[in-house]
Amino acid sequence: MRTFVDEIAAHAALAPDRVALTTPDGELTYEELAARIEALAGMLRARGARPETVCAVAVGRGADAVVATAAVVRSGAAFLVLDVEQPPARLAALVRSGGADLLLTTSALAGPLEELPVPGRPVLLDRPAPVAPGAVEPPDGRSLAYVSHTSGSTGEPSAVLVEHRGVDNYLRCVARDYGLGPDTVALQIAPPGYDASVRDTFAPLLAGGRLVLVPRSALLRPAEFGAAVRDHGVNTLLSVTPSYLSFLAGQPDAAGLLSGLRLVVSSGESLRPFLAAGGRALLSGAALVNQYGPTECTMTSTRYAVPADPDTTADLVGTPIDGVVVRLLDAALAPVPHGETGEVYLGGAGVARGYRGLAARTAERFVPDPLGPPGARLYRTGDLARTGPGGLEYLGRGDRQVKIRGYRVDPAEVEGALLAHPGVTGAVVTADTDDQGRVFLLAHVTGDLADTPDPALRAHLATTLPPHLMPRRFLRLDRLPTTRSGKADRRALAETGGRS
Repeated sequence: MRTFVDEIAAHAALAPDRVALTTPDGELTYEELAARIEALAGMLRARGARPETVCAVAVGRGADAVVATAAVVRSGAAFLVLDVEQPPARLAALVRSGGADLLLTTSALAGPLEELPVPGRPVLLDRPAPVAPGAVEPPDGRSLAYVSHTSGSTGEPSAVLVEHRGVDNYLRCVARDYGLGPDTVALQIAPPGYDASVRDTFAPLLAGGRLVLVPRSALLRPAEFGAAVRDHGVNTLLSVTPSYLSFLAGQPDAAGLLSGLRLVVSSGESLRPFLAAGGRALLSGAALVNQYGPTECTMTSTRYAVPADPDTTADLVGTPIDGVVVRLLDAALAPVPHGETGEVYLGGAGVARGYRGLAARTAERFVPDPLGPPGARLYRTGDLARTGPGGLEYLGRGDRQVKIRGYRVDPAEVEGALLAHPGVTGAVVTADTDDQGRVFLLAHVTGDLADTPDPALRAHLATTLPPHLMPRRFLRLDRLPTTRSGKADRRALAETGGRS
């Protein structure tokens, strides 16, 4: 099949001098980008990259990261992107659960990453090496394209195996549905390792547009964000969370920061707080799209074009993208009547292969489609929704997982990290919402912690967890409340907010 990297090569052939990447270090044309991708892909093939090979990409944010990720696809292998700013223990867990066979990095990062459990020497993209000759056979649609991760209940993140038929179908849908083309100038916002960065990076390039890359710190400073949008003529944001939009909307010059945009695509958490606060008016010149979908279904399954005067009483996520099936089912896997609440099951091209090394969990979450053709599968999301005039209305989670700043979080992962502290004897993590509608984590802990202040607990967690898994507050208890069966009473803790 034809991949999104093949489209980059096609643009290089048709318009070699068109700018593909704008970075602080200069610009890269499509011809230059394609040539770098091809050279690095040859190096990877020489080191054994083949279909189903998983290559961990550990490169700092910038042009090298784009080249490295695309080169893995071009070599026939699958990528697992690592955010090199995360703790070493976290990176090791991602590599271990993702089953990485190769490590692609730079000579500057090779030393700090030498303890990662990846066999053999790393492939260094800044050190030329022999290139494997010959053409690459196009991947099958069911070949592995990339490995992404969700928060896991076992103490380690769960590796999701996404196939080419899912990612290529999705990226083409984004380009087609949102009218991306050579005049698209998109600012990369999603952090590396987060699956939204695949959309952020490669949908504009598949369409022949220009991708603007700036340091992560610039995105967190409103003045620098505004300067990037203004100076580079950015007109498209493909991966912003509602929390980030609310952050921008809270700035004194919010309208100026967002002027010039013609498309803003939001996903990862509820857009309702942003809309209820009047945020849509700040994007009067832009189309605003609310997307919904889990990692297990290749990023996005439905989308909703938010009107200029939105309904702020409902969390509308709209209709399925091409090739996706949405079913609302009851506990017996029977369809619920129109307008009634059911659990969201997703099927079609975007459904991932499953979780690597977790057969039981895969069987639990990826189930046969009772209404589909033989062999069709559905992913059980755990989300509740109902259908209405605007399409799908999201009603929240049916289990413990929550969204924190766009990341799907299983509190059990944080609990496991807390229990690894020698002074903690009990830990339950719950979610709460502040007066601005933002979701955050509360850690309820017991143990001999008189000499362990909150900063020490945060420092302990920071050795294994990324920032979005960090509790905002630590609540010390003499004992954790329990249910009659002896289990921690999470509902009681959530309802009291830790008050004792």
